Amino acid sequence: MVRAPVGVLILAAVKLAVPTETMPGERRVAVVPDVVARLAPTGVEVAVQSGAGVAAGFPDEAYRDKGATVSDLESVLRSADMVATVQPPTPDEVASWPEGLSVVGFLQPGAHSASVSALSSRRSTAYSLDLLPRISRAQSMDALSSQATVSGYRAVLDAAELLPKFFPLLMTAAGTVPPAKVLIMGAGVAGLQAIATARRLGAQVRAYDVRSAAKEEVQSLGATFVELPLETQEGSGGYAREQSEDFLARQREMLSREVAAADVVITTAAIPGRRAPVLITRAMVEQMEPGAVIVDLAADSGGNCEPTEAGRDVVVGRGVVVRGLSNPPSSMPAHASFLYARNIANFLGLLVSDGVLAPDFDDEVVAGTCVVRSGDVVNAAARDALGLPPLAPAAGHDAPAAAASPGASGAGAEPPTAVLPNPTGPVDPTAAAAPADTDQETPQ
Repeated sequence: MVRAPVGVLILAAVKLAVPTETMPGERRVAVVPDVVARLAPTGVEVAVQSGAGVAAGFPDEAYRDKGATVSDLESVLRSADMVATVQPPTPDEVASWPEGLSVVGFLQPGAHSASVSALSSRRSTAYSLDLLPRISRAQSMDALSSQATVSGYRAVLDAAELLPKFFPLLMTAAGTVPPAKVLIMGAGVAGLQAIATARRLGAQVRAYDVRSAAKEEVQSLGATFVELPLETQEGSGGYAREQSEDFLARQREMLSREVAAADVVITTAAIPGRRAPVLITRAMVEQMEPGAVIVDLAADSGGNCEPTEAGRDVVVGRGVVVRGLSNPPSSMPAHASFLYARNIANFLGLLVSDGVLAPDFDDEVVAGTCVVRSGDVVNAAARDALGLPPLAPAAGHDAPAAAASPGASGAGAEPPTAVLPNPTGPVDPTAAAAPADTDQETPQ
């Protein structure tokens, strides 16, 4: 029986398993102790693999104190109805799971077709949060945006650490130190959080985005919006639309002076499912002053800066450091996990009713995130990645299709700001189907 508040009795219970993340370098956990207590009244019992939360700062005892069962992986999975993960499970992991499980996480099905195939073979039902429809009702479940908030904040901290200068203006007896000049390229969730954080540290901040609608958001945070004599690139759902190579070439030429004048450049433009657009060429980097810093949040999908290497610092030209941040949310696992776990709990509210797993597949959020349903691959892009034929349309319905692609390419090619920005992993073609940063917002 689920532990519930006094006066609340729930006889049925959905058992949610939380395994340890196995991807190298991944320190997040899908459910934190606080969320264990929040799930109990809804009829969800949580079982956590021993040690799953330790890397994020959540010891086993913290889970037990909130009512979770903590045990070895085999015991945790034995009676589970659902599994919550951060990164996609490997095919070998899926093969060891009981048949018929429901799975929720950043599954990135296009980039992990072998895992999708394994889930199908185990007759699982799988939901991928990177496919979440970008609608108002789904904001509290928007894990891409919550993790992008972490990424934008982290990027500025890394830049401040690398830059051999102060960020703020300092007036001292020895003289006045001018503030650092920071350029943010892309004003989605990660970009806006980077702006806010750099401003708090006292930097002089300028920001660019191909969407004219981003100007007001940038200015509201006290930054200067860089306007170029280029046509706006508004797309559907708040995304930038895909730009031509001619547009990108003109954009790079016009941004060269801005990049050269900056002490710090933070790039955030990522296109879910595709290689990130190159916004800064090596030649542009070589024009920057010695000691300047570029932090590339799109490193895991190829990088916005030509010299970027994921997970490494590359020194270019006269001593410019290009840092390719890899899986930045994992570098701040406590709060990244806290936010992600809240997203998971809110999403489970659509799947569980009074302790019974009863998803409504007529709900656009449930249907939009569902990749595999009782063993059948139902996501169009995932089927394509597996070489499966398109699904036949149901009677009276249009043929299922991947949700509209953001079609972004260029600074600002991240999801729009679904939540205010002040509160990683391989590229996934199906993530482009998620109407919904980035700025980062390919899953990390």
